[in-house]
Amino acid sequence: MQGGFFDEPGRAAARAGSEVGAPLASRMRPTSLDEYVGQQRVIGHGTALRRMIEADDVPSMILWGPPGTGKTTLATIIAGATQRHFDELSAVNSGVADMRKSVAEARDRLRLTGRRTILFIDEIHRFNRAQQDALLPYVEAGTVTLIGATTENPSFYVVAPLLSRCRVFVLKLLELEEIEAILRRALEDEERGLGGSGVETSDEVLRAIARAAGGDGRAALTILDLAARITEPGEGGARVLTLEAVEQAAQHPTLLYDKEGDAHYDQISAFIKSMRDSDPDGALYWLARMLEAGEDPLFVARRIVILAAEDVGLADPRALPLAVAAQQACHFLGMPEARLPLAEAVVYLARAPKSNSAYRAYEAAAEDARNTRNDPVPMHLRNAATGLMRTLGYGQGYRYAHDEPGHVVDQTHRPPSAEGHRYYRAGTLGSEPFDGGPQRGVKGDDRGTA
Repeated sequence: MQGGFFDEPGRAAARAGSEVGAPLASRMRPTSLDEYVGQQRVIGHGTALRRMIEADDVPSMILWGPPGTGKTTLATIIAGATQRHFDELSAVNSGVADMRKSVAEARDRLRLTGRRTILFIDEIHRFNRAQQDALLPYVEAGTVTLIGATTENPSFYVVAPLLSRCRVFVLKLLELEEIEAILRRALEDEERGLGGSGVETSDEVLRAIARAAGGDGRAALTILDLAARITEPGEGGARVLTLEAVEQAAQHPTLLYDKEGDAHYDQISAFIKSMRDSDPDGALYWLARMLEAGEDPLFVARRIVILAAEDVGLADPRALPLAVAAQQACHFLGMPEARLPLAEAVVYLARAPKSNSAYRAYEAAAEDARNTRNDPVPMHLRNAATGLMRTLGYGQGYRYAHDEPGHVVDQTHRPPSAEGHRYYRAGTLGSEPFDGGPQRGVKGDDRGTA
């Protein structure tokens, strides 16, 4: 496939990337599919998108993936490969007026020259509903081919009418080997990269950079660039990159996390499931991932309290008080000390026996409550607070438990429509079944039990 072809802003961007002094990541931006590394599931030979590009039949699409996975680069490559005009907007600083200007120019270009336009909108999830709706008629009419880039789940951040007119392609974090290939290309490229500049390194150092980048190709090139800049030439003029230089260049690795985005919900889900599955190491890993990325520790503490009641439950009645204590300690201490009570609670809950009997019992009872919500309270359970109430039969027939043998009384406690439905059934682990106390006999069905 031929190299990239850009016009106006696209060509200007390509030139800027090759200018002396531009960041290495910008200089090494691929200009053709042959240079593009990674995402073979999306853009590899024989894939649907690759065939559509080669046939110049590219649909409107949403590219969804973490930072540094090549969304902008792929959009510019598609424009070049199909020889379409490339117009770029950022949802951070553009509005409907900018969009309409781009669309008007695209309409004139198509009418006068027959050349089609790719309208690339970076961070399209930042457009509100009205802004996204403004795109609909132009995307539907083919005035522009929309390529939107987003780090957020388009199911939640792109309006349904626009999403239905686009193909969604998911880009993944790059593998270590793919990042290493990008780094080696940068070290060898004498025109755009560090080739011929005397920079030398080892496979061990390249692997360290790839790990520090966390699947982000742009971050990897930035670390390489900075490590090369801070490395002094040795004898013969060679700058030999070391692990120490990489550590200084990388500093603290960037943790991909957005407290309002997918990472927030995905990681808390993994955290909860690890505790539920009795895996303390897995739970501690996700706890650390969230806290080190800046998650609110009280949000984590609330989830711990919920799990103690929902998943450990009556199998270990000490779990809930311990979880609440951890929440209180977290609130009192703040970070970073809050890590310790949270970690203690996480390990305890992960190792505790599990029972969701109370959860299942409530859900079954709630179903009956919804279906019988207008049924009156049985007369013998009503409180006879006045003489009129007593005359009407309130409280008549009620048997006081402490007057009965064993302090247990067998009388109805629900409306007839719900009586006999079984909600609670003791689990088989830990403190369940209970070692003492009344086990009420149940007549009727076992609604709500496993």
